[in-house]
Amino acid sequence: MPESRSHRGGGRTIRLAVAIIPATSTKPADEPVVFMEGGPGGDAFDSIPFLVSSGVNRDHDLIVMAQRGVRYSQPNLACPEIDRFNVRAVGLRYDAPSTGRLLVGAARECRDRLTGEGIRLSAYNTTENAADFADLRTALGIDRWNVYGYSYGTNLALTYLRLHPEGIRSVAIDSVAPPKVVNLPWTWDSFAEGIGEIFAACEAQPRCASRYPHLRRTLDEQVRRLEAHPLTLMARPPSGGSPVKVDLDGGALVNILVANTVKAVDVPAALDELAHGNPERFARARAVDVDTVIGGFAHGMTQSVACAEWAPGFSKHDVLKAGRRNFPGWPDSVLAQPPQLPFEHDLCRVWNVPDRTSIQRVPTFSRVPTLLLSGSFDAKTGASWARVAARTLPRSTSVVIPGIGHWVVPQSPCAASVLASFLARPTAPDTGCVAGLEPAPFTITPDAETE
Repeated sequence: MPESRSHRGGGRTIRLAVAIIPATSTKPADEPVVFMEGGPGGDAFDSIPFLVSSGVNRDHDLIVMAQRGVRYSQPNLACPEIDRFNVRAVGLRYDAPSTGRLLVGAARECRDRLTGEGIRLSAYNTTENAADFADLRTALGIDRWNVYGYSYGTNLALTYLRLHPEGIRSVAIDSVAPPKVVNLPWTWDSFAEGIGEIFAACEAQPRCASRYPHLRRTLDEQVRRLEAHPLTLMARPPSGGSPVKVDLDGGALVNILVANTVKAVDVPAALDELAHGNPERFARARAVDVDTVIGGFAHGMTQSVACAEWAPGFSKHDVLKAGRRNFPGWPDSVLAQPPQLPFEHDLCRVWNVPDRTSIQRVPTFSRVPTLLLSGSFDAKTGASWARVAARTLPRSTSVVIPGIGHWVVPQSPCAASVLASFLARPTAPDTGCVAGLEPAPFTITPDAETE
């Protein structure tokens, strides 16, 4: 592929890795499914086992392409500098200015190295990414295919549908992040929605409601307490190995919840344990980044997209205001950092790619049949954002799976069934299995005070 289709005079080319997984059916459908990975910067090939176990290739050939700039493509915009920072950061204050300076320094080192190799960072954007998939369909000689993307892959899929509608039979988007609304303040809205749904589901289960009343108040108290008096602990990473030093402050607690590192069914119990002096679940979740695969995630692709398409147009104060609106009374030091993207404004000044929001923050109007799948517990891409995308997709079907977080299909047999039905009949998918679903029972631990 061309690195930059808008660059006059040709420029360099890049190489993208593609895998084709045959359908398991003896009579597969004519139209394959092409998968769009999340991130941006995620390794699509790592997702193949989840896609296969979910039956995505049961009746359709499955095409998986490593997006531009990610692992197995050339060049790879991995940032080992940021990976090494993330390993170190488990023992640092999450939202301290000194931590931010270390992160920004690691990003600067990565940017200088990548640009020194002649990489045009501004070319690693969603428009070029979408054009790669359009060119892939032509290169493979495919008349029509189905598109399935999750997380950032939904942003990419909607952009692809808007700019290259030809040859698209159907689009399924899972954990929806519409291009029109993705920005840094939006991260606080999604977290508030996802954690609010977890708390509401606990309240609806009598045992959980009785054992863990006032969860929102407990969360508020623990964020304030940990931010004022962080805990320094030794914790064994979830994968095992020797204990490592971790710092648990208010910002770290919030981001563990957003990342679902403590599973939703355990959140009420974990918060209760924390409030009663046992931070072990959260400490172990904080330690997860010590297992980071150095060079496995393309942070350079993440920043090239985020700094061009998500960060511009909204100030640090806008992020803070969104945090205060959703979580009044929390410390500003916590609310100043958008969940999952701490110190992003500072980092983007270093990354220095052009503002693309006028090109990218555009709704997709299409009559192509579309399935929108959301998990009610998703704190990264709140389920309500699917409704925003659906407003301009008149032939769409929206489904919310109760009790599921980010990336719904691999976690829910019902969602996998709905996706298979949609791929068979895009205008009339069978969503009947959703009606009887309820969130799984929450973990209930003994109450030491009443024993």
